Amino acid sequence: MVSEESPLLAITTHEAIYDRFAPDQKGWIVFLVSFAGFLPMFVSSTFVPSIPQIAKDLDSTHAVVSLTVSLSILASAVGGLVWAAYSSFYGRRSIYLWGMPFVCVGSCGVALSTSLQSLLFWRFVQTFGCAGGMSLGAGVIGDIYKLEERGTAIGIFFGATLLGLAVAPFLGGAATQYWSWRNLHYSIGAWGLVQMLLLYLSFPETSHPGTLGIDKIRRRRWIHITWVNPLRSLWLLRSPNLFAIMLASSLVLMSDFGASILSAQCILTSSNAVLLVPLAYTIGVRYGITNEAIIGACFLPNGLGNFIGAPVAGRLSDIVVRRWREKRRGVWYPEDRLRATWIGGLFMVPLSVGASGLITTYVEGPIGLALNLLCLLTNGMGVDFVVNPIGSYNVDVVHSRSAEAIAAHMASRSLVISAATALVIPLIERIGVAWTDIIAAVLAVIGQGIIFLTIRYGDRMRASIDVGFSTMENN
Repeated sequence: MVSEESPLLAITTHEAIYDRFAPDQKGWIVFLVSFAGFLPMFVSSTFVPSIPQIAKDLDSTHAVVSLTVSLSILASAVGGLVWAAYSSFYGRRSIYLWGMPFVCVGSCGVALSTSLQSLLFWRFVQTFGCAGGMSLGAGVIGDIYKLEERGTAIGIFFGATLLGLAVAPFLGGAATQYWSWRNLHYSIGAWGLVQMLLLYLSFPETSHPGTLGIDKIRRRRWIHITWVNPLRSLWLLRSPNLFAIMLASSLVLMSDFGASILSAQCILTSSNAVLLVPLAYTIGVRYGITNEAIIGACFLPNGLGNFIGAPVAGRLSDIVVRRWREKRRGVWYPEDRLRATWIGGLFMVPLSVGASGLITTYVEGPIGLALNLLCLLTNGMGVDFVVNPIGSYNVDVVHSRSAEAIAAHMASRSLVISAATALVIPLIERIGVAWTDIIAAVLAVIGQGIIFLTIRYGDRMRASIDVGFSTMENN
């Protein structure tokens, strides 16, 4: 359990671990993991704008091809858990290198697909291979940065990776419109190869010495293969703290997806459409846009908001941690980092998504589109002001299993969001876009209420179920 009475130590043996790498080397490591984290965002977001062309080439329907989106969500959840669990045993470097061949082969398989069955299979392989980018990246940063520096570094990492959300829809739409969706995936395969070479040549092992599972095996074979249960990471969520912040971030991210999907009235006729598929159509239908590249560009503001908000939110969370430790005379209370979520969770997120619904309902034409894009920008920033401190908090409180904590958080969050957003289309049809957006805004406020309770009762919640929480001495 986290000790709240641990003295503030100037120099400790544990803190010396963070001096293993020079500042310049740490910067290069952050660049490498950001490059790796950018890839899964790019892979997922470039696919949606190309669905109409894929459906045409494979002689299928949009709704059927869109099954690949749901499959990708599953592959991301499973892959994230697998890579994170094995990274705790074999180390970050090895798992990064194991994942890249899946990306290369899967991408080429997607490009060569001539049937829906082969497309589904290779899309799963492709997404599975790059799924560890976010959880492993956060774990690496937790390995090399101290507590008071971690939020800023994770903010930079999240900001760089979320750049994929800003540019991928536009690039995916442009590639589909002017090049070929097959060539796009060949390019992703080549990207994976370049990334694998960079990691092989210049990425060191960052896990703390003696902490890996394989380090504890006395009789080790030259090629030592051990089964690691990837589902064990989910057991961390039995902690009330970790479960509460997962639920809170899910409610906030619902509004993020809501701001995108509800920024235009849904005129889809297919009741089988999944959450992400309408994003490629609703804005285009509502405002008369037919060019895939331009439709993709409509999502740039939301991704840009993520890109801007993540590093700012990370820096703010570090400042909050330092100030509250000073107020407590050196005592570390982990939930203090969550105080940095207020501005996003109470103001930016609910106000932007609520305004988007009203604008969509009552404002038409270029003005309505422009105001909706502004809402998307604000919402992207606001979501990061909530999600980024929560991500850093996961690394703080379960530092020895930080990658697993992030993977469990993201996998469970994806399942919650996928289940909840299945109601979005029927809800719009029944009560309209404005009221649906208002409901999304209320859910975001409820999520912030959960965070408030976690801040206030965090010590009691941690004491109720200890999942191996970090202390000041080992964080």
